Amino acid sequence: MGFAILEKRYLGMVECSEYIGVTKGTLYAWVSRKRIPYIKIGKLVKFDLKEIEHWVRVRRIKEIY
Repeated sequence: MGFAILEKRYLGMVECSEYIGVTKGTLYAWVSRKRIPYIKIGKLVKFDLKEIEHWVRVRRIKEIY
């Protein structure tokens, strides 16, 4: 009988700030201004990894030749 490997999908503040390379303070500011997608679970703030990856991807500046 095999075991399924669960993918970690939701990040906390520290994990998300490290993932996208900003300080926790910057991330808190973005959350308070609703500039980044997040989920509230009680008092906890979580980030859906798939939504964060999309959020980063659409903000990518494309090179112009």
